[in-house]
Amino acid sequence: MKSDLLLEAVNISKNFGSVKALDRVNFSVHRQEIVGLLGDNGAGKSTLVKIISGFHQPDNGELLIEGVKTELRSPAMSRRLGIETIYQELALVDDLSIYRNMFLAKELRRRRLGVLNLLDDKRMREEAERALGDLKIDISSVRDPVRFLSGGQRQSVSTARAVMSDAKLFLMDEPTAALGVAESRQVLSIIRELKNKGKSVVVITHNIRHIVSICDRVVIMRRGKAVADMAAQGLSVDDVEDMIVGN
Repeated sequence: MKSDLLLEAVNISKNFGSVKALDRVNFSVHRQEIVGLLGDNGAGKSTLVKIISGFHQPDNGELLIEGVKTELRSPAMSRRLGIETIYQELALVDDLSIYRNMFLAKELRRRRLGVLNLLDDKRMREEAERALGDLKIDISSVRDPVRFLSGGQRQSVSTARAVMSDAKLFLMDEPTAALGVAESRQVLSIIRELKNKGKSVVVITHNIRHIVSICDRVVIMRRGKAVADMAAQGLSVDDVEDMIVGN
């Protein structure tokens, strides 16, 4: 029988010189769960996410993916194991179309006269439209250049691109930063849709209202430690703020 735990980080520590970024942190994500990761700047959120993403390796502790102890030596290894990270600095190319961005560095090709040498634009457009439609993302045309998209639409395209990899766990860094109310609602709706499709999501953000409204569980970090781990239901913004600052 499969464990309900998708990811488990046990006693994770990480130092950068004399700076202790993480101090014996325990963190977990269950299947089909949205977890909010909160804390002030310097609390250790980004370091923890980079360890789960394979960018950093812990000095101590262990990571388990679906119950199996794993060493994530690179971002590519993390992706192979079903973990996709969507950063605040979205890696989209403005002058390329939406569908070409969604297949960036993973372009589909077709054969001509027995040689695999031509981009299969038709298939890429169809698969991009399907991925956007599955997440209920409203884009006028996947042929449009990315430069014409709003901030919320860019975030949506980046999310859909990650979903196309068939990942199990999505790490989203400040997904609603600098977005207006309507665009933030659109992104939060996409996160809910990911859960509806059986995915798990970790949302790293400073927006407490979004966390309280969308997450199943909240983990709060302070000075390199995970100081709280609780159900989001019933939490108020004031409750969370007090735990972040240590009141």
